[in-house]
Amino acid sequence: MPTISIFYGIKILMFFDEHNPPHFHAQYAEFHAIILINENCVLEGYLPSRQLKLVLAWAEIHKDELLNNWLSAQSIGKIKKIAPLK
Repeated sequence: MPTISIFYGIKILMFFDEHNPPHFHAQYAEFHAIILINENCVLEGYLPSRQLKLVLAWAEIHKDELLNNWLSAQSIGKIKKIAPLK
């Protein structure tokens, strides 16, 4: 699972052969959540409140890049890095 971004100790990852709906994975310490790209909400798992707010803010800023990565991963197996939250 390629890491597409890292910020404030949070790793953002995306699989190449994932199932719909479009989503990404966020990991912080022992916590893991699956975040829906279009809805910008947690599908499954848990992140502490502060880290979840950071991930959701980052995802809103980079929604188009995340969707492009999702489509690219599904069609040609390529995923690009995305700038971290600053």
